[in-house]
Amino acid sequence: MNPPAWRGLRSMGCVLVTALLLAACATRHPMEPGGEAVWSGRLSLQVDSTPPQSFSSTFDLRGAPSAGELQLSSPLGNTLATVVWTPGSAELRQGSQITRRGSLDELTTELSGTAVPVAALFGWLRGEQGDVPGWQADLSRQPQGRITARRSSPLPTAELRVIFQP
Repeated sequence: MNPPAWRGLRSMGCVLVTALLLAACATRHPMEPGGEAVWSGRLSLQVDSTPPQSFSSTFDLRGAPSAGELQLSSPLGNTLATVVWTPGSAELRQGSQITRRGSLDELTTELSGTAVPVAALFGWLRGEQGDVPGWQADLSRQPQGRITARRSSPLPTAELRVIFQP
């Protein structure tokens, strides 16, 4: 892959990681007919890289750690990216560009340099503090509709924030 394309893919990986981590504190909608919960909210990510990176988006997250879908949208409602995963695959869709891998961990590791702790994220959505190496989630303001998660390792450090309707 040529360097400009790789930078774009890594940038979207950062967005993906941020979205999955911040989705941990979204609004939970009533269960859908299939028993699947839907979470929505606004998120932002600041990465202490050189140069520093910043991203914000609205999102919808459906499913469970084993299978689900995450949609990232602009403030105007345009879809920026969609991530879909099942027990045997994961794919990132950005317009007509699709990146497929064998698992969500593999996809997020390739895109961001670290696997996203999906099982812990769904626990955080339920308000359960989980032990995730390198990450510290602050759920103390969850009842007020605010969550923060900080990554200390691997570098660069990052701060994720979610605002949602409790």
